[in-house]
Amino acid sequence: MKRFALFTLGLSLIAAFCVAKTPYQSVLQHSRIRGRQHGPNVCAMQQMHGTNKKYFTNCKQWYHRKICGKPTIITYECCPGYERIPGEKGCPAALPLVNIYRTLGVVDATTTQMYSERAELKAEIEGPGSFTFFAPSNKAWESLSAEILDALVSNVNIELLNALHYHMVNRRLTSDDLKHNSAYSSMYQDFNVHIHHYPNGVITVNCARLVKTDQHATNGIVHVVDRVITAITNDIHSFIDTDDNLETLRTAVAAAGLTSVLESNGEYTVFAPTNEAFEKIPHETLTRILGDPIALRDLLNYHILKNIQCSESIVAGTPLETLQGTVLEVGCDGTNMTLNGKAIVTKTDVLGTNGVIHYINELLIPDSAKTLLELVQGSPLSIATQLFVDAGLRSHLSGSEALTLLAPQNEAFKGGSMTLNSENKRLLRNHILKKQLSSKHLYDEQILETLGGLKLRVFAYRNNLCIENACIAAHDKTGRFATLFTVDKVLTPPMGTVMDVLKADNRFSILVDQIQKAGLTELLNQKGFFTVFAPTNVAFHGMSSTERNRIMGNTQQLESLLKYHIGPKLVVSGGAGSHTRLQPLHGDSLELSMKNGTLYVNKVQVTESDMMATNGVVHVVDTIVKPLPARVVSDETNVGAGQRVFRHAPRPQIIRDEDLFQKVLRSHSSRTVHHSQ
Repeated sequence: MKRFALFTLGLSLIAAFCVAKTPYQSVLQHSRIRGRQHGPNVCAMQQMHGTNKKYFTNCKQWYHRKICGKPTIITYECCPGYERIPGEKGCPAALPLVNIYRTLGVVDATTTQMYSERAELKAEIEGPGSFTFFAPSNKAWESLSAEILDALVSNVNIELLNALHYHMVNRRLTSDDLKHNSAYSSMYQDFNVHIHHYPNGVITVNCARLVKTDQHATNGIVHVVDRVITAITNDIHSFIDTDDNLETLRTAVAAAGLTSVLESNGEYTVFAPTNEAFEKIPHETLTRILGDPIALRDLLNYHILKNIQCSESIVAGTPLETLQGTVLEVGCDGTNMTLNGKAIVTKTDVLGTNGVIHYINELLIPDSAKTLLELVQGSPLSIATQLFVDAGLRSHLSGSEALTLLAPQNEAFKGGSMTLNSENKRLLRNHILKKQLSSKHLYDEQILETLGGLKLRVFAYRNNLCIENACIAAHDKTGRFATLFTVDKVLTPPMGTVMDVLKADNRFSILVDQIQKAGLTELLNQKGFFTVFAPTNVAFHGMSSTERNRIMGNTQQLESLLKYHIGPKLVVSGGAGSHTRLQPLHGDSLELSMKNGTLYVNKVQVTESDMMATNGVVHVVDTIVKPLPARVVSDETNVGAGQRVFRHAPRPQIIRDEDLFQKVLRSHSSRTVHHSQ
């Protein structure tokens, strides 16, 4: 029964959303479904804890029980247009269809009703016509400052009448008619009211949220809004041009040539940094950006969204595209609007004819306006950054050269840092590539040149993109002149051929002798991309004396063994996934895997990985690598030596219930099938 109920609910949800015409109707339908157990026409509402803000609910909010990161209280209220009847379940009765004036009295807009009478608007909204009234709620009037409210009601009522007329449109507009980015002439000098209908179901008029919609009347319709709205006559640049708190922004906009953009027709959201926000930036950084038209334009465009985003439309973090081309994470924390997770918005919803302004007290600097040194700040690259600076490379990190920095993560430094001797200073210099690159344009076997003059190779794998042994561990950060690649290891530049690497390490003295004996020296000195799993002296001593003597005494067997440890494709540790196969020069495939950051080959642990050579890579093993046993199981007891017996899956047994079988034979359907044949 429980499954049937869940199935029915699922079908109801699907049907509801298929029928719903608009985002608002979708959340309304969902709220109806969640509330119907409490009776007809009951909607589930989510009220943000500690506030009076209520929302119709969608699936995500319902299951998370959160809005703007804060817990919500579920309340059950009459859906728009309905009311309760004492003694009956739910909200079975439709609200009485009366004129707009009387409707205001039953939808928590009694203050608007009172001011309508005082402004001598009552006769108009009681009489004939077809109006839409965006009526401020009682709390909306209470939130007005005493100064503004006094100015409205004390000027022989004309200001109050004008204000109320601005809340009216001379036609009936239901919530379905309120399309995103639409505008309608108000009844106050035909000044437009601006509508935004967001994908999450929130509808705003001049950034005031509609909290009760579609309250029908005999002469129109009432939508209750959460604030008193005012007429809009200026574009957003006019606000920036006249506000002393935005003086630095005004200068920057002019210098970047963005004045015409902010004066043009459009739907912009500007996060306007105050003078205080600019003052928080280091003087050197601010001077550099203000003196660089490209960086300045990028910085300002990073503060401008392509669409109007009123504060009331935000109920969760949402990535929104800027004019600069990247995204800002616009969200909320309780009643505070946030940017990239920070509560830096100090004033919201200053609405112009072509957009909205939100004031912020912290400047947002995009990566595209930063130097390399600024890109690494705040990232887990503090050890590498300090090493680069201490190695005398600061001018490259803060200058205007076209470079790419390979910056190892902090975890790449064993022991917490690196001794800055002359060799390591050269190594750090080889972490800087001569061109500004993008990882999207790197390809397998590509050659890159460093400031130190070395040539580095690119290796492209299914699961990784590596430069020598260092694999890219995060998305690129593209700065004004240079790019930052975060890598998982300190770079190990190639130092000679594979044979040179083996000869230079005393751990491989036996291996080197056996390679020479098997005639493979020339192979490991020639050009190529070899992967060598190099057995140490410990590995050879770990063999039984019989096996060691047998193999070392037979040149053909020795060559086969050594070639089984050599693959013709270069695979660094970062290129091995959970199950990677490498075909060696002889024998069956080698199976590579990574477990807890350690490389294994045929289940043999690699004790040291990524010794880079000009023609390959060496991985150290302390055990001779042998083929994995065949994955077979034998049920036979008399199997000769060396024979493999594969166990096939047993055929399923057919168990027949004789009584049931006879009943089926005697059934009408069985006889029918038999005769038809």
